[in-house]
Amino acid sequence: MSDKRVYSDNPRVLAVQTLAKIKNGAYSNLQLNQVIKQHKLGEADTRLLTTLVYGVIQHRLTFEYWLEPFVGSKKIDPWVRELLYTAIFQMEYLDKIPQHAIFNESIEVAKILGHVGTGKFVTAILHNISRKGLRSVADIGDDIQRLSIEASLPVWLVEELIKQNGDERARQIIATINDAPKQSIRVNTLLATDQEVVTALESENFTITASSVAAHAFLVSGGHVASSKAYHDGWLTLQDESAMLPVESLHLTPEVKSILDAAAAPGGKTTQLAQYSAPDAVITALDVHEHKIKLINNNAERLHVADKIHARVLDARKVPEQIDKKFDRILVDAPCSGFGLLRRKPEIRYDKTLEDVESLARLQTQILDSVSQNLAKNGIMVYSTCTILRQENDDVVTNFLEDHPNFELIPTETTYKLKLDHGEKALHVYPDDYHTDGFFVATLRKND
Repeated sequence: MSDKRVYSDNPRVLAVQTLAKIKNGAYSNLQLNQVIKQHKLGEADTRLLTTLVYGVIQHRLTFEYWLEPFVGSKKIDPWVRELLYTAIFQMEYLDKIPQHAIFNESIEVAKILGHVGTGKFVTAILHNISRKGLRSVADIGDDIQRLSIEASLPVWLVEELIKQNGDERARQIIATINDAPKQSIRVNTLLATDQEVVTALESENFTITASSVAAHAFLVSGGHVASSKAYHDGWLTLQDESAMLPVESLHLTPEVKSILDAAAAPGGKTTQLAQYSAPDAVITALDVHEHKIKLINNNAERLHVADKIHARVLDARKVPEQIDKKFDRILVDAPCSGFGLLRRKPEIRYDKTLEDVESLARLQTQILDSVSQNLAKNGIMVYSTCTILRQENDDVVTNFLEDHPNFELIPTETTYKLKLDHGEKALHVYPDDYHTDGFFVATLRKND
């Protein structure tokens, strides 16, 4: 039942092929974008392909639980399993596709990618599911195991979220983990006003809603914004609302002339720094990979801020020995586990472990320790991550402050003063707070 290498513009075939590749380590968003570019799909087919791929990845543990009684110990090719998951997803989560259509389409995909025998096998499984029904997740006796299968999160991650947030709060966070991500933009105010961008997008039939989370930000629906004229002309960039908050927290006054972006690729925050800083400010942007420096430069050129950004290949842990300069501001948007991004990169929940989180926390501490040596007196350094685990957030900051008594944690203040009344100086944004990506932002001031 091997997966034949066939070319097809059928979105269900493409979904199964894409899912099989993602299982081999490809990122879902990158793989999907590549498939969409290679195939001439209409808007409806693109939407179905995207829905199937993200839906199966997000609910994989649930589908494994549901499918197991019907396949038992049978050896099934990975792509056939993905095909059965797409069928179950459509049956359980999509209400506009009748069951007979789901069955017919799935059997046809089995024949296209396999052969007649594969089609018969898939037919038997699907009809068996239809006849017997799927077992209830409520039948799982252990609370943690049940929540793990229900939300399709690994047990260790469920346990950590409960330990760090309490049972009730953890369940609130987990309940929104698999919601569809929103499409949000940041207006490039150096080239256009908010209203000019809104007008331009509305003229292309996009629906626009002002953000209540970040300044010059809007939620956009009704199409692919990166295909718009406003995007092409550099009037806007795609960026999650919560990802805009670290730069807002940097206190970029007109006196700030030198800024270090210590882990800059692909350049979303780098270009935001260029937009929000003084006209004569200079941003030094670092990344460890040459190809990612190109991404930073490409973003800077499209947004017409390349003259303010100096991007170079450098490991942030080597800043003191490679850069003989003090910076007024430093942004450390650190490499992290990414558990705040599960809506956009749902596959990362399956291949990361608690040991990975602890290893990343050590790397983050090393980066902070390194770049802090290049912060000017009374300078401000913002540490941020796109994860919601305390090991990489509060614990890293606490450890840093213990080793650097000349630094203090000050309240993280965003344009809309998010959570300033919560009594915590660092800003924790969970996926259920504003239906954005999860983010952590801590603001540190150097006192000597």
